Amino acid sequence: MKRRPEGIPPGDLSDEDLVREVEHLHATRHETFLHGTGDAFDTHTSRMLSLEYEYRRRFAAVLTPDPLRTRAGSRRAAAVGRGGS
Repeated sequence: MKRRPEGIPPGDLSDEDLVREVEHLHATRHETFLHGTGDAFDTHTSRMLSLEYEYRRRFAAVLTPDPLRTRAGSRRAAAVGRGGS
């Protein structure tokens, strides 16, 4: 069996496997940040980004930013809170 230290290419994963991999990396991020070596953190970051880009590519239609996480949405919310329109 071929060794893949960087994992299976994200484009080769099924949708189910991609979702599971992204969830696992998000779950292990903090631990890697706090207690991993520099190399482990770099590898984790690289893998996480490649999986996230693939996830966004595949599921772009269902990804919708929360309006409060955008500048325009935050400004509108702030204006409403101050009695503006």
